[in-house]
Amino acid sequence: MTQASRRPEGDSASAEASPPDPVRNVFDRGVMAAGRVAAWLVFVAMVISVYEVIMRYGFGSPTSWVHESVVMLVAVSFALGGPATLACNRHIRVRVLYDSAGPRLRLWLDRFNDLVTFGFCLGMSYAAFVMFWGASHNPLGEWQLERSGTSWNPPFPALVKGVILLALAIMCVQALLHLVQSLRGKPAPVADDTEGTA
Repeated sequence: MTQASRRPEGDSASAEASPPDPVRNVFDRGVMAAGRVAAWLVFVAMVISVYEVIMRYGFGSPTSWVHESVVMLVAVSFALGGPATLACNRHIRVRVLYDSAGPRLRLWLDRFNDLVTFGFCLGMSYAAFVMFWGASHNPLGEWQLERSGTSWNPPFPALVKGVILLALAIMCVQALLHLVQSLRGKPAPVADDTEGTA
């Protein structure tokens, strides 16, 4: 007995209407969960921006920390969006050739794409490491975080560069896992690109 025949009559329509799961593996599921949490950083940035406006224009007492905090929170959210987008297969792409290809050619295109993505992420991770090393060490090689240079002077530049390195390292692992899966003959799931459209 197949799973389709075990399903109640009403479930077949809902199963056909729901899009396929675009997540390729367990690691990607964890990345998606972390991405959903990181998305709240934008809300936190909005809340403290509203606080700044109220303090500045309502009470004549501007803050020195809100602007830098907002920039850091949004930068971290943006950097962590890369792994989340790769995890759910929703990155921007031109699909003219891919959509017209048969299943066998699509698998080879997936392999090529995964290989190029892995190489790109590997190169970008090296560049991010160099950038983070410069932001976290002084010329003598001692640990010293780069600071913003403002009156508040937080170490946000170094922290953001560290998050960029982390995001690219995660994307390297993702791309390698995707490459292994495509080499084993498992095609990339097709994401529902119509989500959110009328």
